[in-house]
Amino acid sequence: MHGFFRFLTALASSLFFSSAFASEPPLKFGVGLFQPDKDKNDATYRPLADYLTARLNRPVQLRTVDSWEGLAKSLANGETDIALLGPWGYVLANHQSGAQVISTILYDGKPEYFAIMVTHPDSGIRLPADLKGRTFAFGDKGSTSGYLIPLHYLMTQGITPETYFARVVHTSHQAIQTQVTQGVLDAGADYNRNRNAMIEQGLIKAERSKIIWQSEPLPNDAFAVSKALAADTALVAKLQGALGDVGNVLKTQPKLLPPHYTGFVSSDNAFYKPIRDAGLATGKLSVQ
Repeated sequence: MHGFFRFLTALASSLFFSSAFASEPPLKFGVGLFQPDKDKNDATYRPLADYLTARLNRPVQLRTVDSWEGLAKSLANGETDIALLGPWGYVLANHQSGAQVISTILYDGKPEYFAIMVTHPDSGIRLPADLKGRTFAFGDKGSTSGYLIPLHYLMTQGITPETYFARVVHTSHQAIQTQVTQGVLDAGADYNRNRNAMIEQGLIKAERSKIIWQSEPLPNDAFAVSKALAADTALVAKLQGALGDVGNVLKTQPKLLPPHYTGFVSSDNAFYKPIRDAGLATGKLSVQ
């Protein structure tokens, strides 16, 4: 009898929480393609989505978006409610639709990273000035380190990629590293975190990837909310608090984030001013 009573109590409790859970529409969580493929990306960031589901007592549906530009657009058009996206993608989403950053991810305890240009050791390229007449790869046009920041640097050197390089391609960060190390491309733009991760995972050999340029420190990836969600200050505060606790939770749940990512720090739009300035300087961002 006691066992049956406990069963009924547990069932009632389950139904109560299920009902409360169901009353809230799911939050659509968009994540950029940080991993080599969509399946691995989904598997990598699902623990974070599950953690947020538990902390917010509201379903959080994970969706990998395979281009930074596409993720910025999805945040702008309502397909995504919350997103972990690159700095330039965030600035585009903020510019286009009023999306707001609430936190910045930490890499080895720091809220910053670097854009780089890489070549292979047989290319004879030592500096960006040696790239004339060579093949060069950018990331997609929503990428910070793969497009905006290296483009801005090249422009300061008086270089127009379409006429300076023998051929320009746009592809994923992972493909850039792979094709450069294989000698298929002479050089390309990437970011230090991706290069480090691919070396650690054995996807490329360190001795085949040579850095020839590195940017100044850049603000790290943004955790942003749509303009509509930003108006819900109570939810934003809960979300920001949950993200702020990730660093401590990682001590017992190390797979909550990929290796080297150590949590989140609260942030705001002003932190991304260097990216906005680069967008204006290159003409890729219009003055409002």
